[in-house]
Amino acid sequence: MSLLIFIAILIALIWVHELGHFTAAKLFGIRVDEFAIGFPPRLLRIKYGETEYTFNLLLVGGFVRIHGEDPGTEAKDPRSMASKPRLVQATVIVAGVVMNLLVGWLALSGGYMAGMAATPNSASFGEVRDVRPMIGQVFAASPAEKVGLVAGDSILSLQTATDALPTGATAQDVTRFIGEHQNDSFVITVLRKGEEKVFVAMPAEGITPDKKVLGITMADVGVLQLPPHLALLQGAVSAKQVTIATAVGLGGFFSQLARGAADWGAVSGPIGIAGAGASAVQEGFAAAAYLTALISINLAIINIIPIPGLDGGRLLIIGVEAVLRRPVSSKVITSLSLTGFALLILLMVVVTYHDIAKLIG
Repeated sequence: MSLLIFIAILIALIWVHELGHFTAAKLFGIRVDEFAIGFPPRLLRIKYGETEYTFNLLLVGGFVRIHGEDPGTEAKDPRSMASKPRLVQATVIVAGVVMNLLVGWLALSGGYMAGMAATPNSASFGEVRDVRPMIGQVFAASPAEKVGLVAGDSILSLQTATDALPTGATAQDVTRFIGEHQNDSFVITVLRKGEEKVFVAMPAEGITPDKKVLGITMADVGVLQLPPHLALLQGAVSAKQVTIATAVGLGGFFSQLARGAADWGAVSGPIGIAGAGASAVQEGFAAAAYLTALISINLAIINIIPIPGLDGGRLLIIGVEAVLRRPVSSKVITSLSLTGFALLILLMVVVTYHDIAKLIG
């Protein structure tokens, strides 16, 4: 059920993106021939007015077929996109990205209204309550991973045979306590999804170069719940931070990819995203809202990359046409678009392969 809910969220995000293109085109008097969720084969087709609305089998995207956006289209038709000024064309193209960013902001705002996990120093408005030391990351092949600790576990107590972490300890206190007892076994009590769990682990060498560790990073995390007006403001701040972090992360990944040194373990394809989405839905509204915002903002940033076949590629061509003061050859655009789609499909196949490898491993 959780997976179905998350699939519905993904479809909604695709719909929102295409709705941006659709709405902008209609506002500028451009005819829209088809509004599609997914790619053919078609499962459902409804004609309303001049637009055909379709629901398709391959739910890996969507599209809006706008009259006059294809290369080489005659620009004499006043309802053709090709007849409009290039600034209008660019606005129609970028409208989908804007809608995804808007949804990211609203999803984060909704999460803060419900009460969302936050660190004390991340709150620009309101106060983070019930702050506890929480595991932020568990390193692969570490003692923590081997005993079953996972990111998101809140540390309730930590003790050795002769010592115990004081009540009310911070994440820094936890890190220091572990460092002071590198040769001891720890009894670790955590809170996971409202349930207490107990683990026993001992620091080991080989995770970091200088000392024995359990293999976890820690952060102080609590709950930030805000009234609507402050939630909207905090949502805007967080959306800006997520957008910048996403752009920097994707830029770093593509830079590594160009050098043949991409870290595939740091990215997820459809399978990995579906698994994470189902888990987020199970954890409640706030977690699902955060992941929805993250995916929506990722969709916006990815679509604006100037790769033929994406919105950014079309935007680049419009910019080139504006500089040259004439249309780019339809053959050139078609060739670039086919190349771009081929590269995107290849990237999707590779990422999906690594998703499956992570599941098997």
